[in-house]
Amino acid sequence: MCCEGLGNLEWIELGLRSALHADATRMLELLLNDPQLKVTGDEKRPGEKRMGAQNKEVQCLFGKLRLCRNYYYDAQSASGRYPLDEALGLHNGYTPGVARLICRAAGRDSYGAGSGDLKAYAGLEVSSRQLNRMVERIGPRMRADLEAQGVEAETKAAPRLYVSCDGTGVPMRREELEGVAGKQPDGTAKTKEVKTGCVFTQHPVDGEEPFRDCDSTSYVATLRRCGEFGTLLRKEAFRRGMGRAEEIVFIADGAVWIWEVARINFPGAVEILDYYHAREYLTEIVEILFGKKSEQGARQLERWKDLFFEDKIEEVIRQARVLSAAMTGDAKLVNAKINYFENNKHRMKYGTYRKKGYFYGSGVIEAGCKSVIGKRAKQSGMFWSSPGVENVLAIRTALHSNRFDSYWDQKNAA
Repeated sequence: MCCEGLGNLEWIELGLRSALHADATRMLELLLNDPQLKVTGDEKRPGEKRMGAQNKEVQCLFGKLRLCRNYYYDAQSASGRYPLDEALGLHNGYTPGVARLICRAAGRDSYGAGSGDLKAYAGLEVSSRQLNRMVERIGPRMRADLEAQGVEAETKAAPRLYVSCDGTGVPMRREELEGVAGKQPDGTAKTKEVKTGCVFTQHPVDGEEPFRDCDSTSYVATLRRCGEFGTLLRKEAFRRGMGRAEEIVFIADGAVWIWEVARINFPGAVEILDYYHAREYLTEIVEILFGKKSEQGARQLERWKDLFFEDKIEEVIRQARVLSAAMTGDAKLVNAKINYFENNKHRMKYGTYRKKGYFYGSGVIEAGCKSVIGKRAKQSGMFWSSPGVENVLAIRTALHSNRFDSYWDQKNAA
């Protein structure tokens, strides 16, 4: 028989998959409905009444199972239970294998896109509403379990461990923003700040540009206040081996709340002000003093950038103050920007950082805010409740921190 006689290969593949799934579904039904199958807890407890066997449709990886299971009801507590459901670890009528795929799809993209992906990749018919409900069920437990993991779960120690954090606004429902101050002309807000942190490691090599260790970046993200966020980030750093690292480096922009997080939770860390934020401030100072696109200003900018990498930030501050004092106009704006350097000068030893092979830019966390948070939570038309965004980000940060599958493996093995 020639290949042309096979017809459309895709239809053959899809047909075989459908047939195999049907056979697998039937096998599971026979196994789980076997009267000889012993189910833990399938006996009447004190105060309970056996209400008889009931049928239930359950979605597994291969199709829909029709299960017959016993139901027990306790009138005093007004609660009931299905021992077979508990034994199988069912979630809203889905097996653990399907629940894992639903959470993965929900964490990767919008619920609508996730529903389509499940249909295309696994042949599973799961609506976007059902994805949302699964996240509401699994998200809080996943967040609590992962946050509770201690130092015993840490990875191998690294000579240099970096910590960084930043904030990014996510669009919220109107009722979530009542009383929240914002940047709109009338003082109202359209977003709430998700505080995002990351931890990564480096094995420095003399004479080489700094590189992050492959797949070493993990993330935390929450709407909670700075104090709670700082504790969360510190726990993640310890999980990643901060207690055994030779050096701890904390990189961030100049936000006051961030350095307070560093002061409280990472005492003794090498603090580095992101060079690119500092350079933006330097450019703004030059433009105020000399005007935009001024040749004299361009030359001054280059001289001051050179002084940055000679660890002479105090000389930059001195020269900028002198030039500011000679201004004929209002010098308040330029002095406010010079004060930014004054407040952070102990974090601006860029020449030293370069010689030691440190990262001195906060690009990792800024990229994380965009790719981990923004790409999932800031899509067009999205408006979140606080629990909704917390739950989906618990799953998403687990995915981007290489913790998602290990979480489910441990959960299903328990």
